[in-house]
Amino acid sequence: MTDRIARRIVLTMLERIHTGRLTVVEGTTTHEFGSGAPQATLYIHTPRVWRRLLRGSRGLGESYMDGQWTSPDVTAVIRVAARNATAIDDFRKRLAPVRAPLQHAAAMVRPKHTRENSRKDISEHYDLGNELFALMLDPTMMYSSALFTRPGMSLEEASVAKLDRICDQLDLGPDDHVVEIGTGWGGFAVHAARTRGCRVTTTTISKEQRAHAIEQVRAAGLEDRVTVLLDDYRDLLGTYDKLVSIEMIEAVGWKHFGTFFEVCSRLLKPDGVMALQAIMIDDRAYDVEKAGKSFITTYIFPNGCLPSLEVISRNVARRTNMQMLDLHDMTPDYAETLRRWHASFLNHQTRAAELGYDERFRRLWTLYLSYVEAGFAERRITVAQMTFAKPEHRTEPAAGFELELIADAG
Repeated sequence: MTDRIARRIVLTMLERIHTGRLTVVEGTTTHEFGSGAPQATLYIHTPRVWRRLLRGSRGLGESYMDGQWTSPDVTAVIRVAARNATAIDDFRKRLAPVRAPLQHAAAMVRPKHTRENSRKDISEHYDLGNELFALMLDPTMMYSSALFTRPGMSLEEASVAKLDRICDQLDLGPDDHVVEIGTGWGGFAVHAARTRGCRVTTTTISKEQRAHAIEQVRAAGLEDRVTVLLDDYRDLLGTYDKLVSIEMIEAVGWKHFGTFFEVCSRLLKPDGVMALQAIMIDDRAYDVEKAGKSFITTYIFPNGCLPSLEVISRNVARRTNMQMLDLHDMTPDYAETLRRWHASFLNHQTRAAELGYDERFRRLWTLYLSYVEAGFAERRITVAQMTFAKPEHRTEPAAGFELELIADAG
C-alpha cells in the first residue's frame, strides 16, 4: 500500500516536467513525461524505490547506489531533473516559513565546523586514497575545473591553462610570497613556483593530500620555494603578497563564509591580491539549500555548502577591506571537465575494484560525477575565478596605453 501511494505521488510530480523528456520503464509499463531535449530513460527495478524517491536527491542517490533504478545515461536523468527544478524550488520556498525553524534547530545540533570536525569531514572525502582520484584526474591531479581555451585541448592542457590564468591574474613573479588555502595534491604550488619563480606556502588538513604534495615538491626540486603545511586555514599566521584558494571555500560551512574572507584579508599585505575559484549556487536557491541535507552533502562532501555570488560579495564587503577586480565564468568548462573525469573513472572500473572499492561505492561515485556534471551543464550550479585586491593595490596601465593616448591627442 505504501509503495503504491508513493508511486502515485512521484508520478504526479513527474507530470510537471515541461522541458526535456523522461521515460520511466517499470516492468512492462512505460510512462512518458515532457518533450524535447534532453531525453533520458530510467528503469525501475523494485517498487520499494518509489518511497525513496520521495526523499529528494538523497533518496535518488541512495536508491541508485542500491541498484533500485538504472539508466543508460544517468547524467541525462539529472539534467532533466535540473531543468525542471524551478517548480520544486518555488514549492520549497513556500514551505520556508515552516522549514526555517526546523533547519535552524537541525543546524544547532549538527556537528559544528570546529577544527577537529573540519578535519574529519575533509578526511572522509580526500583521504579515500590518492589512487582513487588518480583513476579520473589528469597528471596534474587538479581536482577543480579546468579551462578549455581552444578546441582539442587535453584535460592536462586545460588544467595548466587554468593555473596559468590564476598566475596571470595575480601577476606572480620571483619576488612574491604566495599563501594557498587548500593544497589539493600540490598542483598549483608546484606550477606557480616552477613557472613564476615565486615562493609558496600552502596548507591542507588532508594527510593523504599533504603526503602527495610533499612528494611532488621534492620531485620538482622545489623544497626551497614550497612549504606544505597541515594546518587549518584559521590558524595561519603572517602576511603575504598574494593569496590563492581553488575550490576550497565550499568546505568551510555556511556559518563561516565571513570568517574565511576575514582570514584571507588578514593574511594579505596592504597591497595584496587574492585569487578565488569557487563553485556557487544560484542566489535564489541559496537560503533553501544551505541548511538542507542533500545527496552531495550527505555522501560526498559532508557538511559542505556552496556559497552564492551575493553571499561572497556581501561577506567581502562586510568582513574585509578588499574589492573585486575581476570575475571570469568557467561553468561550461566544468561541465566538460566532469565529463572527462566521469569517462576516465568508468574506464578504470576494474582497477577501482582491485583497489578495494566495492560496487556500491563505484555506483555512488558514478552518480556523483553525473550529478555534478548535469548541475553545471544546466547552470544549476556555476563556477568562477574571482580576483580581489587590498586598498593599496594599484594596477599598471596596459603596455602601449600612454602611446595610444598621445596618438589620440594628436
